[in-house]
Amino acid sequence: MIISHPGRVTDRITLLGRYESCVYLVDGGRESMLMGGGMAYIVPDLLEQIEAFGIDELKIARICILHSHFDHCGAVPFLKKRWPWARVTASVRAGQLLANPAINQSIAEMNRRATERLGRGQSESALGYQFDRIVIEETLSEGDHLVCGDLRFDVLEVPGHSSCSIACYMPEQRAMFASDAVGLCHQGQYHPTPNSNFDQYQQNLERVSRYDIDVLLLEHYGAYLDQDARAFFPAAIAAAKETRKLLEETYRRTRDIDRCTKEIKEIFLKRSGDSFLSDDVRTMVAGQMVRYIAKTMKIE
Repeated sequence: MIISHPGRVTDRITLLGRYESCVYLVDGGRESMLMGGGMAYIVPDLLEQIEAFGIDELKIARICILHSHFDHCGAVPFLKKRWPWARVTASVRAGQLLANPAINQSIAEMNRRATERLGRGQSESALGYQFDRIVIEETLSEGDHLVCGDLRFDVLEVPGHSSCSIACYMPEQRAMFASDAVGLCHQGQYHPTPNSNFDQYQQNLERVSRYDIDVLLLEHYGAYLDQDARAFFPAAIAAAKETRKLLEETYRRTRDIDRCTKEIKEIFLKRSGDSFLSDDVRTMVAGQMVRYIAKTMKIE
């Protein structure tokens, strides 16, 4: 089963936000936690869902950012102001990145553009969910255990998509909160996401796949249960190998980073169809992958 719309995933996990920008409320009994920081423009949806689902906001003790890309922390400044008692948590590396004013400025700009594309400028002004800055109050590292009420999460450092990516595994429900560390699937097409380091991405995709997983929580396009969760990994691993081969063949033929980036971006566009990402962001992502592959190939 694939859960692609807001609502209950399990008795402890509720999907919130939107199809293309998901966050998850985890119920630990006496307290709860928000996994993922979404994009700024999902704030009106979150507020409606909090009311519709009868969520007790006073119980939300933590906001956990699984990596610091603009589309995974955009709603956090608004939510921190609304829930000042909630600790903002992320990896050590994410804390370092989010302490950089230039990175915060870039995140703010990309969230502003996304809000404008969706025609939500009016609600942004009315509710005041413009991104400003994030202060990480608690950091997590490989091997740490995150506690939310009566639930425990094992923390995994899984760089590759980003240098700051972590995943959280909840043994009680065999649930893996993976964010973008294992790629995504949209309209039946698997999309690898090795933006930072293709080698680390493939290694960590294999590593996460070895966990006993009945629930896979992604932050784009929903959550996967049971057989769909388990079937995700072989397909994602195969897609990563295919994409790497495509990148290597294209760069070997073009021997030019800019030309290769342009060709790869057009291929990605045809595969993904509609997307919440702007054209310039897609170009940036394709360029990051190409530059990494070019560095590893060392073609004279």
